[in-house]
Amino acid sequence: MSRIGKKPVELPKGVTAEVKGQTIEVKGPKGTRSFTATDDVDLMIEEGTVLVKPRGLSKRARQQWGMTRSMVENLTVGVSDGFKKELEIQGVGYRAQMQGKTLKLSLGYSHEVNFETPEGVTITAPKQTEIVVEGVDQQLVGQVAANIREWRQPEPYKGKGIRYKGEYIFRKEGKKK
Repeated sequence: MSRIGKKPVELPKGVTAEVKGQTIEVKGPKGTRSFTATDDVDLMIEEGTVLVKPRGLSKRARQQWGMTRSMVENLTVGVSDGFKKELEIQGVGYRAQMQGKTLKLSLGYSHEVNFETPEGVTITAPKQTEIVVEGVDQQLVGQVAANIREWRQPEPYKGKGIRYKGEYIFRKEGKKK
């Protein structure tokens, strides 16, 4: 039995869900998201909660049971609260600023890096050394944050680069004479 799949997904205030066949559509204050489940599970709405039940006891049905429940919960959290990733920039002369929908990064290259904000994500730079990525889709927010971090990953000797807020960077000792 799936421990995750057994739990019902509570719908917060202001969030509505509608099931059409194998597709669930969730509407909330931040937008609308939908997910199409496989034929191995059933989706039901009862008294302000969404229930996911497997259609059999096969291994695939049990796998899809927990995964589908997690996806439905991510939809409800996304349309009610949204998802957020915070990045920090460390290094002398490294900075970030927003110009319209373009994030301009100075990362020690001979040129500035221009990162266009994709649709469905909001990027802000409250300080020159902080970047905040927000959106409704958890996967898209995480992918955009990873793409920004990829421009200058933290190096292990001085720790310079773009890191997630609170991320621990394993530091190495330099050469000794």
